[in-house]
Amino acid sequence: MIVMEAEQRERLIQEAMQVRHWAYAPYSHYKVGAAALASSGKIYSGVNVENAAYPSGICAERVAIFKAVSEGEREILALVVATDNGGTPCGACRQVISEFGPQAEVCLVDQNGNLVLETSIDQLLPGAFGPEKLNQ
Repeated sequence: MIVMEAEQRERLIQEAMQVRHWAYAPYSHYKVGAAALASSGKIYSGVNVENAAYPSGICAERVAIFKAVSEGEREILALVVATDNGGTPCGACRQVISEFGPQAEVCLVDQNGNLVLETSIDQLLPGAFGPEKLNQ
């Protein structure tokens, strides 16, 4: 696991907290903000976006990572997720984090920015399915 410096962690926490207000969560009312640190040093943010056709929504974690990938990034070093209560990423998000940040540090913060959990994607998704499992 990559261990962020305190200043980096604080920047990511502030970004995740700030963008969380842009979340579109009229159904669950569970707003999520995420900030991903790419290997380039750039931070990419994302929010959850719900839809009346529930499966059509997307989580903040994937928005942040897909935004990074769409701008040419291929490696995520760390991810901060801000929710009301420090909830953990869903299974689909864990898989995406693992794909682009197999050694990523993951920090979960609550609505006040308090660190609830600091862990690695390996701990959140042991035995992840990765590219090495494919016959290429």
